Amino acid sequence: MTDLSQRLSKCYASAIHDVLREKGYGNCVLPPEIQALQRGQKLFGEIYTLSGHVDKTLTRHESLLLWSQVLSKVPNGKVIVCQPNTHSIALMGELSARALMVKGTKGYLMDGHCRDVEEIIDAKFPVFCRLSTPADIVERWKYDALGDPITIGSVTIRSGDFIIADMDGAVIIPQEVVEEVVTETEKVMTTESEMRKAILSGMDPEQAYLKFRKF
Repeated sequence: MTDLSQRLSKCYASAIHDVLREKGYGNCVLPPEIQALQRGQKLFGEIYTLSGHVDKTLTRHESLLLWSQVLSKVPNGKVIVCQPNTHSIALMGELSARALMVKGTKGYLMDGHCRDVEEIIDAKFPVFCRLSTPADIVERWKYDALGDPITIGSVTIRSGDFIIADMDGAVIIPQEVVEEVVTETEKVMTTESEMRKAILSGMDPEQAYLKFRKF
C-alpha cells in the first residue's frame, strides 16, 4: 500500500471525487466545514477509525488514561479519522499530535475541534477539523470503538478505506476500488494537463471541451 499512498499523494481531491462519482460512488465527500488546520496542508493514505462520546462521569485520571490507550493502540502509518460525536471539546492537541507523529501517523481528521493550533502547525502534522477550542477531553470524553465503521456527514468510513484531503476538502475512497480510482485519476490528470496547455495556447473553450471532454 506504500506505493499506492505515494501515487495518491500526487492526486488531488476534486479529481478523485470526479472519478468516484463516475463510478457510482457519489457519496464520498465529507462536510465542507472540515478543513485543514493550515491552508496548504494535504492528507492522504489508508484510514484507521476512532469514535467516542461525551461522558461527564469520568475522573481526570480515567479520561486521560483512556485517551493514552487510544494513542497506544492505533496502528502505525495510518490516517486517523475520528467521529467524536461532540462539537464542544477538542479531540486533538499538541502532545497527542507529537505522540502520533512518533508512530508515523500520516495525519488526523475529525468531525470536531482541535486545540494547541499554533504548536501543531509548527510541528507540521496535518490535521483537518471543524474549528478550534481550548476545551479538552478531561472528565468529558471517552472512546468507544477503534477500527469500527463510523459516519461523518452522510459518508460511512471503514478502516482500510483511503482518504485524500486538500484545500478543496476531504474525499473517502472505498478500499475495494482504491487501486482503479487512483489509476483512473492519474489518466484524468494527464488529460487535464494537455487541455490546460491547449487553452493557454489559445484553443477555443468549446473546441477544447469537444476534444478533451473535460472542464
